Amino acid sequence: MNLPGLLTAALDELLGRIRPVLAVVMDKRRGAGAGILVGNGLVLTNAHVAGSGRSLQVVLADDKNYPAKLVASDPAVDLALLQIPANGHSTAVLSEETPHPGEMVFAFGHPWGQRNVLTGGVLSAVTSLHGRQGVLSVLRADVQLAPGNSGGPLLNAAGEVIGLNAMIFGGDQSVAIPVGVIREFLGTALKSMPARVTEEVL
Repeated sequence: MNLPGLLTAALDELLGRIRPVLAVVMDKRRGAGAGILVGNGLVLTNAHVAGSGRSLQVVLADDKNYPAKLVASDPAVDLALLQIPANGHSTAVLSEETPHPGEMVFAFGHPWGQRNVLTGGVLSAVTSLHGRQGVLSVLRADVQLAPGNSGGPLLNAAGEVIGLNAMIFGGDQSVAIPVGVIREFLGTALKSMPARVTEEVL
């Protein structure tokens, strides 16, 4: 059995599924981060990437650039939802499973401006952090992150989103907002939107 070949093929398949849903989120004053398509014209990213929502631009996998409107933001969980004038694109699959320490995970983003970079590691802990906004549920993993990874997905081996990468902790571990928190945030953010959009996302 050619294990390296099987692993390479599996990673190629994972990349093929996630690239179309990954976005670049740009702010002239704050630099660039990442985001993922979660519905027609809806891009999920970090609140610290979106900032105030002024002058935001989103670039999709087809290199088309769109102006972005900040629809919702919650700094307490570091999540933001953007809307762009685009539809018909693939959307990310949010995992239905509870992440467990020890499983293989993959981070996807744009570190230092280099687009669509994949790094892998192990989910270290499902835990929480205490910050200025209170207690935040997080996932910690040993995947490598750098500026530009924020807002990008943390994936399980099936290519499903289990978290949204947010920061580096302790200099050597990544911190991601877990999918359960993402679903709660999206549920609240989409209440004012048409039911059709809510069904597509959740």
